[in-house]
Amino acid sequence: MNKALFGNIARFILLVFAQVFIFNKVQITGFINPQVYVLFILMLPYQVAGFWLLTLGFFTGLSVDFLMHTPGMHAASAVFMAYCRPAIIRLVGRKDDVEPWDYPNVRDSGSMWFLAYTLILVFLHHTFLFFLEVFRFSEFLHTMLKILANTALTTVIILVIQYLFYSRKNE
Repeated sequence: MNKALFGNIARFILLVFAQVFIFNKVQITGFINPQVYVLFILMLPYQVAGFWLLTLGFFTGLSVDFLMHTPGMHAASAVFMAYCRPAIIRLVGRKDDVEPWDYPNVRDSGSMWFLAYTLILVFLHHTFLFFLEVFRFSEFLHTMLKILANTALTTVIILVIQYLFYSRKNE
């Protein structure tokens, strides 16, 4: 349990700082900016639910907001993503042989399951984030295109990270 706790703390710090200092510098035509910090919420253990899941989502988003000087947009979007996570796990169909403190990853969950899980939650996060950023429906098509492009890039980066760090069995 302590190893998992320290692993999650290290993942949190690494992903928040990577988001702020690396991924926020990736601006493709000012339109596409990957939000890779959501991987922290995606990889929380299955056992984390309810109050703690929402709290961790809030502090993840708040950390990004604090370091990027954004007025709570990431905190709200991360809480929304954390709120949707249990329903998406049920929708995609979690395997029954999973231990409660296991966490979603490519190795244990399978590529297709993890892809569906990631794609849906990243899409929901980005939809909330970008409509909150624009805060009007007059630019609906532009915002939807931005959501789809950012969801695609963020999902690809998350999958690359998964295959680089979590696809092999760590002995």
